[in-house]
Amino acid sequence: MGMTIGVDIGGTKVAAGIVDSGGRIRDVVKHPTPWGDGEALADTVGAAVRELRGRHADGAIAAVGVGTAGFVDADRATIVLGANLGLHEEPFTERLRRRVDLPVVVENDANAAAWAEARFGAGRDSEHVVCVTLGTGVGGAIVMNGELQRGRYGVAGEVGHYRVVPFGRRCGCGNHGCWEQYASGRALVGEALDLARAEPKRAERMVELAGGSAADIQGSAITRAAQEGDEGALACFAAVAEWVGLGLADLAAILDPELFVIGGGVSDAGAILLDPVRDSFARHVTGRSTRRLADIRIAELGSQAGIVGAADLALR
Repeated sequence: MGMTIGVDIGGTKVAAGIVDSGGRIRDVVKHPTPWGDGEALADTVGAAVRELRGRHADGAIAAVGVGTAGFVDADRATIVLGANLGLHEEPFTERLRRRVDLPVVVENDANAAAWAEARFGAGRDSEHVVCVTLGTGVGGAIVMNGELQRGRYGVAGEVGHYRVVPFGRRCGCGNHGCWEQYASGRALVGEALDLARAEPKRAERMVELAGGSAADIQGSAITRAAQEGDEGALACFAAVAEWVGLGLADLAAILDPELFVIGGGVSDAGAILLDPVRDSFARHVTGRSTRRLADIRIAELGSQAGIVGAADLALR
């Protein structure tokens, strides 16, 4: 099927790569992301595509797939809302097509990353996969019967914003009690800050790794302390993992996947996160004594997933 170009548009950089039919990235370029200007963003992505094409034989590239944060319509043509890019109702597919003279599709970045994991990563042996990304917030995507599920309006899979605590913590989306307020990287840092205030002794190692200031604790410091066996950091992970497992149990009741794949920065902790998540999931899932439980795995493709998934989806 030849090669395609996958583009991952982030808040600070545009990463584009040539991807072969086996999901392997052959070449990559990166450019800063312009903000609030669809034409400038199309110029940037177009320049990246032309740069990559210029390094390879004419006709080697079949299509371009773009993964971007925010809501993308069901036709994969318009960025309905890209808050982190300053875009609204942006006809990005057409803008880019005029610049590169190739077939172009635009996809939500979580969908693109999930598709990569389902096709080439942790879910490659499964047909029913739910991918959950634990970063600053919680993202998600659904693959059922081997097909990416976008929903009627293109915005399915926003699992971070289903509410697990009625009238709970305020979320950036405007609601209260969303799952990402309890199960994200931000929630993990919140647990560490609460511990530092309530029981400073138990948080000493995390504070030390943060340069001596509790206010500067970040996820990397919590992860490192937990990997060292620090009891306070492990307690922070356990608290977040309980919420992750509870949320996955609710998703299992609705979607009944065979596999959950967990990605994002929090998943860098590996078994420190995965083991208590599996335990929480098994305790909370409905019908646990009579049903087969979905497996839960850590994502394999890391930061490459967005490029690989967008590239492969460009052919579908």
